[in-house]
Amino acid sequence: MRCDGGIGCGSGRPILRKKTVLTTFTILADMAQNVAGDRLNVVSITKPGAEIHGYQFTPSDLVNARGASLILNNGLGLELWFEKFTRQLGQVPSVTLTDGIKPVNISADAYKGKPNPHAWMSPKNALVYVENIRKAFVKLDPAGAKTFNANAKAYSAKIRAVDARLKTQLASLPKNQRALVTCEGAFSYLTRDYGLSEHYLWPVNAEEGQGTPRQIKGVIDAVRAGKIPAVFCESTVPTRGMQQVAREAGARFGGVLYVDSLTDAGGPVPTYLTLLQKDADTILRGLGGQK
Repeated sequence: MRCDGGIGCGSGRPILRKKTVLTTFTILADMAQNVAGDRLNVVSITKPGAEIHGYQFTPSDLVNARGASLILNNGLGLELWFEKFTRQLGQVPSVTLTDGIKPVNISADAYKGKPNPHAWMSPKNALVYVENIRKAFVKLDPAGAKTFNANAKAYSAKIRAVDARLKTQLASLPKNQRALVTCEGAFSYLTRDYGLSEHYLWPVNAEEGQGTPRQIKGVIDAVRAGKIPAVFCESTVPTRGMQQVAREAGARFGGVLYVDSLTDAGGPVPTYLTLLQKDADTILRGLGGQK
């Protein structure tokens, strides 16, 4: 029997190819890979840098997904395209990783009262994601339970360490500057966890543009009133609307924050944990805290 690198290769036992797990975006793929280790093949449907809310999947996405054993999705209304994708893909089981998380509801515009889907921006919530991934993998591949349990425990410890570090760092922000102003309202969980107020142009990127005149004026007024020194925008959307806010409100554009997507391996946020720390560093630099 030819050995092709599968589990059991060279052992005299039948070759067992790794099962493939799909995720809807790169952050979930990174979390899942940390739990899977070498037992499973984890693939993100969307690529680094993609806008994930209204992603338009392609025929090649469906072709590449065929043969998958499981799909991990975020839920909370994040992936507007997911139901259509799974319907066209066929009978592949899926697991929603926000199950068990109490969502923060959006408080403005057409999405008022709906859950904010960016729950992973809270490291505490990320621990729920990891546990849901662990349980899904143990069910999918019971023989790998020991590996999945150990990997989930080790990865959760790293998440807790980042959470503790961010709590200390963001607590250094001056009391009169503890306000995060962004293009998308994607930081509600982070601001809740670390005691910041939040202002944004639009609540969800699914209807993102440059911000309406009303949205821009509202944020300009908030920045002026709060004397907020810096504003930010996310990596997956244009920054022009927030650049206008900065000019008219007399604030600085503090830089780009990462939320919905990782970068490739050579970029600044190749993993979920580096994303959290990079964002914290950018916020601290813009608002006057200490690293």
